[in-house]
Amino acid sequence: MIPRSQETLQTFAEKLSQSSWKKHLSLAISSPHELLELLDLDPQGLEHEFALDIPFPLKVPHSYVARMEKGNPNDPLLLQVLPLKKELLEKEAYTIDPVGDLISMSTPGVLKKYNGRALLVTTGACGIHCRYCFRRHFPYSDANPANEQWSSTINDLMHDPSINEVILSGGDPLCLSDERLGVLTKMLDSIPHLKRLRIHSRLPVVLPERIDTSFLSWLETIKLKKIMVLHINHPNEINQPVKQAMHQLAKIDTVLFNQAVLLRGINDNSKTLINLSETLFEAGITPYYLHMLDKVQGASHFDVSDKKARDLMDELRKHLPGYLVPRLVREQINKEYKVPM
Repeated sequence: MIPRSQETLQTFAEKLSQSSWKKHLSLAISSPHELLELLDLDPQGLEHEFALDIPFPLKVPHSYVARMEKGNPNDPLLLQVLPLKKELLEKEAYTIDPVGDLISMSTPGVLKKYNGRALLVTTGACGIHCRYCFRRHFPYSDANPANEQWSSTINDLMHDPSINEVILSGGDPLCLSDERLGVLTKMLDSIPHLKRLRIHSRLPVVLPERIDTSFLSWLETIKLKKIMVLHINHPNEINQPVKQAMHQLAKIDTVLFNQAVLLRGINDNSKTLINLSETLFEAGITPYYLHMLDKVQGASHFDVSDKKARDLMDELRKHLPGYLVPRLVREQINKEYKVPM
């Protein structure tokens, strides 16, 4: 199923919305040429910029592409997903493990960086490949607890009473089926010292169809306090289907937070960040973190200077109530907390 020439991308996305979320993912765009042509951009005119053969390939669902502005090569959503040749340049201080994930693993896929919390790398699959992803080089095949049906994961958590919150991450944990998520969370529910389940996911944003009846039925059965941390960098990512998905999550007592990344050329201006906070709040999401870029190899062109970041925060404080101002932070290896800027 691909858009016919006489069929607009928006119409195609609306038709596709009637399909299952798995169908959406299977039809995700993986060709830069196809993506640019759908946006009425001449691939030949941009061939000096985008990359075809790259270890971290393009992946973006049609419903997310439908929110991009046609004819605009600098669309802020397009720039988050289009592979560029500048990613292949090696830059000093940019590494393949910028936040120390590998040294934080207690068992495969279980990361313990902060007191009281454990993060589970549940899968390497993701609904979209963001070019600045700090785990773009992560060895998922060697660090996937699902390979052993979670046995080592649960054993680790069961014998560590200091852990009271579990974070499901990835990849994107919502790329797992509801059945597999159900198996995992039922085991987590049985651990007496756990209080909260936090899910870090971009899928409800790039593919709001994921929040369907089956998913909501699974999530509602969880006994642990439920928190979902979304990843939204630009207000244009929030359309009506995303707002509807957030409303459904809130109805079953899911606390909604957002963490964004400060990205050059995408959201590094006060107008966009103010609009982002306002739009998030309208959708029922609390702006929580604004991350400085993790210095992962291949993403240096997204970096924003510390001075500019602090100046932007001053502007946000002038124009927004305190509860809409996210915390500007940087993650550093061997720190027991996100470092405020």
